[in-house]
Amino acid sequence: MAVIISNVAPGSLAAKKKIGAGDTLVSINGNQITDVLDYQFYITETVLRLVIKRKEDQHFCVLKIKKQQYEDIGLEFETYLMDQQRTCTNSCIFCFVDQMPPGMRDSLYFKDDDARLSFLFGNYITLTNLKQSEIDRIIKMKISPINISVHTTNPKLRCEMMHNRFAGEKLDYVRQLSKAGITINCQLVLCPGINDGEELKRTLSDLGSLYPNIQSVACVPVGLTKYREGLYPLERYHRETAREVIRIVGDFAEDFYQKHGTRLAYASDEFYIRAELPLPQDDFYEDFAQLENGVGVIAMLRTDFRDLMRELPEDGKARNVSIATGTDAAPFLAELVDEAKKKWHNLTCRIYPIRNDFFGETITVAGLVTAQDIIKQLQGKELGDVLILPNCMLRHEQDKFLDDYTVADVEQALAVRVKVTGTEGDEFLRGILEEVSE
Repeated sequence: MAVIISNVAPGSLAAKKKIGAGDTLVSINGNQITDVLDYQFYITETVLRLVIKRKEDQHFCVLKIKKQQYEDIGLEFETYLMDQQRTCTNSCIFCFVDQMPPGMRDSLYFKDDDARLSFLFGNYITLTNLKQSEIDRIIKMKISPINISVHTTNPKLRCEMMHNRFAGEKLDYVRQLSKAGITINCQLVLCPGINDGEELKRTLSDLGSLYPNIQSVACVPVGLTKYREGLYPLERYHRETAREVIRIVGDFAEDFYQKHGTRLAYASDEFYIRAELPLPQDDFYEDFAQLENGVGVIAMLRTDFRDLMRELPEDGKARNVSIATGTDAAPFLAELVDEAKKKWHNLTCRIYPIRNDFFGETITVAGLVTAQDIIKQLQGKELGDVLILPNCMLRHEQDKFLDDYTVADVEQALAVRVKVTGTEGDEFLRGILEEVSE
């Protein structure tokens, strides 16, 4: 394979060598280029021999470029992957995409399982659509970390959960990567009565045996929407079953900590909320390696909020704001706001937990709250000068909610200015304090 060059930056090293749009990059220093991983790995060499296939006459030429190690040579490609994005080959019993309502934008139905996105953006992958040659390439390039959705180390059960007959044998890739020194973060989506209990104990033990290259393990509860007709029958975690998961993970983590000085495995914040148990303090989570899986998010939020609160002076200024968030986060934000009110006495701040009618009430995280639910539940409510929303409610471009409404749509419907803030505690507090009433 080779990749077509879509553009060449004017004045760049590539432009000086007369490389043009439409030319094809075949290889760098004898290494075939098939995608972004190949390109980023080999382009760091200081002396490059590029094999280029010219668009005009289809002839091949060899061009030599000398550069600094991380200097860009100016080649641009049609997509950031320099290839097509790879789709998931599984049909997992817990897949959230399968539980989406009809009529949403096409990109939300795309099932991503692309190893390159794991390295570029931290996506979790199952390894089921990878070939041995691709594992060999990762090992050769020493690319770390890789984030893997393991779910279980029982090969038979993994095949059953993922409806993929190759899912079990692909677990050997985890062992190969670990043996080669590749750092791995693992995710376990737990389903009551299926891969928790004794199966969870087995999985934690198996992954623990691959330490230190297994860097962290996040245990997260299955998310269930109201759109599950015809899908595998799954139950939601409740108080007692969530407590049992926390006990199993906690027993493993405590024993592992005594032996290795790290807990390795963590239950997500949502498990503690479902179990009605206090969340651990921030030092429990060590380096917060699993924030993307909702592990330690609230602990970090509290610490960052309180640290900044101690630093900032009381100023006597009047502020009148409201905050909308998911039902899980609302009590914790309310607690922090009450603390802030004791220092900033003229602060009026209301917390509105938004019930998820769009996906179903069992979906409780802020990142899946839609604009439609915000509008319906806040119409007629006292909102003050501004409504503050966490940026996790918006897609990456920060312009649309999951239901394709915009921030402007919410502002118009509620007749209030909307402010989007980060989800970190210090950003949250600054977002409140910057809103001084006239």
